[in-house]
Amino acid sequence: MPTKVTFILGGAASGKSAYAEEICLNSGKDRVYLATSQVFDEEMRAKVDRHLHQRGAGWTTHEAPRDLAPVLDSLRADQICLLDCATMWLSNQMLAEADLIAEQAALMAALQRCAAEVVVVSNEVGHGIVPDNALARQFREAQGRLNIALAGVADRAVLVTAGLPQVLKGTL
Repeated sequence: MPTKVTFILGGAASGKSAYAEEICLNSGKDRVYLATSQVFDEEMRAKVDRHLHQRGAGWTTHEAPRDLAPVLDSLRADQICLLDCATMWLSNQMLAEADLIAEQAALMAALQRCAAEVVVVSNEVGHGIVPDNALARQFREAQGRLNIALAGVADRAVLVTAGLPQVLKGTL
């Protein structure tokens, strides 16, 4: 049975996006990039530009900071979608003061009904120190719950550290 959802997890600048892009490039399918970031400053603009350059041509890009279901529902079985990243999506939900439980459930349902193969990138934020403020602790907890849910719906889960993939669930 082919992999429908691949979950790529790792720390900041761990190589997870590059690894996810490689999976998409090697799939032979039409590539879709589902971007969740919002550009609020020059640092974020530079990061987005770096990712665009790294990906290269041949991608159809959809920008959806919060509502991913319409894009996921529109995809076809001959496509592969790189959702980069779940961490920015969660940040956007928190900034909008959204119902995180409902939004997470809606995302899991959309991933499960999506006709395309989906590769989801997310940050592992639980390996560091306990944050010093309530908002950061709330985010860390919400990200942990989101990562658990994503790993649960995924056929394959891979942890990327220092550019090296380690399979946690499924096979490469």
